[in-house]
Amino acid sequence: MTHTPSKQSKLIDLSHRIYDGLITYKGLPAPIICDYLSREHSQKIYGDDYQVQIGKIEMVTNTGTYLDSPFNFDAQGNDLADLALEMLADLPAIVVDASDQIEVGVGFFRDLDLTGKAVLVKTNWSQHWNTEQYFENHAYLTEEAAIFLVEQGAKLVGIDSHNIDNTNGKLRPVHKHLLGNNVLICEHMTNLGQLPLSGIRFFAVPPKITGAGTFPVRAFAQVIEY
Repeated sequence: MTHTPSKQSKLIDLSHRIYDGLITYKGLPAPIICDYLSREHSQKIYGDDYQVQIGKIEMVTNTGTYLDSPFNFDAQGNDLADLALEMLADLPAIVVDASDQIEVGVGFFRDLDLTGKAVLVKTNWSQHWNTEQYFENHAYLTEEAAIFLVEQGAKLVGIDSHNIDNTNGKLRPVHKHLLGNNVLICEHMTNLGQLPLSGIRFFAVPPKITGAGTFPVRAFAQVIEY
């Protein structure tokens, strides 16, 4: 009788921590995270045997590791509430190793099976997270790469950098091509170096919010092991 190895899996967190005062994108305000109802004040309501904390968060939607939906760049595009769970969870995924590259061109994606996949681009730029260097001259995809990803049927594109576009100018062609063709974007990822290049399922589910195109996610990967 032939023994078939059993499958096991582990989960790898691909998200940065969000905390009070975090600067994700220079020029945008940091989140304010505080008590709406503190445990101390809750005692006055519930008594000494029961304490509760109700938090309050004020922040822009582009905070931490976040997902961009088509509504981010197009008022007629799908917002977060319009996204089907099949676009956000349990996606077959591959990692594209563009370690220490600044300009990630179409050559990194040729000869890969991209159809229906979450394509996670590892540049190692996340090593600069929470430093001044993170914001300047960061890794990004070229417009040609974005067009190729759309043509090859990618479902989502993630990157461990400050922006999937080159931010030295005002144009954002990668966002335009990807989101304009319902290819979602996940930016400010981390820990991509802990993933194999294949055998991965990807998850990045934001709250179901109407009228918002971007929101933080707890992005993670399920790695299948034998």
